[in-house]
Amino acid sequence: MNKKKIIVIGGTGFLGFHFSKLCLKKKMTVISVSRKKPPKKRYLEKVKYLLSDISIKSQITKNLKHHLNADFIVNFGGEVDHKKAKKVLRSHYFGVKNISEIFLDQNLKKFIQIGTSLEYGKSKSPHNELIRPKPISNYGKAKLIATSFLINLYKKKNFPVSIVRPYQIYGPYQDKNRLIPIVIKSSLKNIKFPCSDGNQFRDFLYVDDFVRFVFQVMIKKKESDGEIFNIGFGKTIKVKKVIQLINSLIKKGRPIFGQIKLRKEENLITYPNIKKAKILLKWKPKISFKKGIIKTINYYKKER
Repeated sequence: MNKKKIIVIGGTGFLGFHFSKLCLKKKMTVISVSRKKPPKKRYLEKVKYLLSDISIKSQITKNLKHHLNADFIVNFGGEVDHKKAKKVLRSHYFGVKNISEIFLDQNLKKFIQIGTSLEYGKSKSPHNELIRPKPISNYGKAKLIATSFLINLYKKKNFPVSIVRPYQIYGPYQDKNRLIPIVIKSSLKNIKFPCSDGNQFRDFLYVDDFVRFVFQVMIKKKESDGEIFNIGFGKTIKVKKVIQLINSLIKKGRPIFGQIKLRKEENLITYPNIKKAKILLKWKPKISFKKGIIKTINYYKKER
């Protein structure tokens, strides 16, 4: 029997790397598409890496011409610098449009678009999938345009798409400019580091639980086609408590609270309602926050 083939857009990033690893474990053929080579720590020997910018249709068409028989596509990719509105739109909307047009008339079983909780803007939490999105940031707006385009494509052309909107995903191999890696690395060095006042409430989901969910979306076509899913742990933790927990587990670190202001698009309380994921896909998180943090700390201890 032929192996299932999956194209992982953004396969060199934190989420794409973990998802690719899971797909390899499931004996799939994995094609990674990204603009840059994977960093050494996120290189997977059995993955085929293609360098391509999905916002340039001629380039992506040429590079994927031998992979039009793919069974699945998951899009984790996109511009990470969200300050430049046009660049963000090209990457997160036109890139999605290009890929979907290339594979529209192929025998694709599933296209999963990784959206963002920022599509909801200042909407009050918990967010369920029926809330009308009101994004504020360039990133949230571009992701919502892509979501609307894909859902419309599903309705008109039966394109097999699902949208996954993650909240705070964390774990080993995450880039060091994110909250949890910053706190862990600074605490391991026992240095002072600036923080916000820490009064925000956020939902944190360990990366293994997240990629397991995305895989469920991918294989449960009947339950997930044309659907939007909010995904997180399903309850909040105060950011100050997160920082203090990491400090207490490492027994080092000197956070300076109140040094960083919240961005204008940030809510004080942000978390998803995950009932839809539990009911339709029979999924629930398995790894507690403390257990996930311990796993993550152990990874960064070895990485030093």
